[in-house]
Amino acid sequence: MIPREVSPLLRNMSRWFPVLSVTGPRQSGKSTILKDQFPDYEYLNLETRNLRISAQEDPVGFIHGRGEHLFIDEAQYAPEIFAEIQAASDERGSMGQYVLSGSQNFLLLHRIDESLAGRVGVVQLLPLSYAEASTAETNINLDDFMFRGGYPHLYEVDMPPNLYFRSYITTYVQRDVSGLVSPENLTAFRTFLRLCAHSAGQLLNIAHLAAEAGITYKTAKAWLSLLESSYILFLLPPYASNARKRLTKTPKLYFHDTGLLSYLLGLTSVERLLESDRRGDVFENLIIEETLKRHLNAGVEPQLCFYRDSNGVEVDLVDMSDPQKTTLIEIKSGQTARGTFARHLSTVGNELGVAPQRRYVVYRGGEEFASRDAVFLPAQHYLSGGEPREA
Repeated sequence: MIPREVSPLLRNMSRWFPVLSVTGPRQSGKSTILKDQFPDYEYLNLETRNLRISAQEDPVGFIHGRGEHLFIDEAQYAPEIFAEIQAASDERGSMGQYVLSGSQNFLLLHRIDESLAGRVGVVQLLPLSYAEASTAETNINLDDFMFRGGYPHLYEVDMPPNLYFRSYITTYVQRDVSGLVSPENLTAFRTFLRLCAHSAGQLLNIAHLAAEAGITYKTAKAWLSLLESSYILFLLPPYASNARKRLTKTPKLYFHDTGLLSYLLGLTSVERLLESDRRGDVFENLIIEETLKRHLNAGVEPQLCFYRDSNGVEVDLVDMSDPQKTTLIEIKSGQTARGTFARHLSTVGNELGVAPQRRYVVYRGGEEFASRDAVFLPAQHYLSGGEPREA
């Protein structure tokens, strides 16, 4: 099994809450890591027909007739059990009684909000980080990872990524989307998903996406929410300030996995990706998504945004997750470091009070060095979790 950085957080959450719930995209490794971390828990998968029927028809017996430590996979299929889990966990009053997971996160979290609010610790598990993938395949380089992404199956089985992602999208549409999108709109939904990929790294324009997909603005908003709740994509908000300075108010769109993004963009090899005019967008997506994973795996609430004002001054990523160490990151997909890369870092850093040692240019080159205005950091070093030296 590939070691996961989130493992210590899972164990801690089970000591702090009576119920632990793990959400994340389909096939991100939720069941695997939970079986590994909680081997003594009775495992019940509600995708199994007989178990699902039993839970739906007799939720009291299903919960109260078993021991204290249960791991219920695909729990959203039996909403009736959540009230019984609440009653049983309240009666015992101990921590770590139940572990819940599921691929349909929007349904699972809805059930939790209805019955288990305040009793459940929620952990998000995204696909493998670069550091995790490197433990599974020690010779993987940055560009390979950017193209392949972090879904664990691609590191367990040597198969072409495009075949994996074709099956992944089919499974996702058939099992997670089909009940929420009318059958006659499933083709339009696939089109919408690809259009979102072509908007990765750009300011979100829902009206344009709706027009291109041939759907209404309202439907486009609903489908975006669906893609967000199932951890396919996420929106990065703009930096907001109370000052009078005119700042962009529109979020940017990014994907949770650059392997899936590359597939949806029609990029069939690492070489095609590196030659593509979308390389910069995919690389930017990689650095932002990996920063998000780093915080989530550590149990830190991510506070990420980008900066852009009406004069075109922009910084790709502002990381305020640690209020004492706000970090500015400019992301460049080239391998040659240029002093002009730090131009906006200096302007925005001075405005926000971010010291030069917390201003980074993350790029695909191999040399780390400090300039007067910023630290130039190789992406491979940044993604491996290495600490940059101070300017």
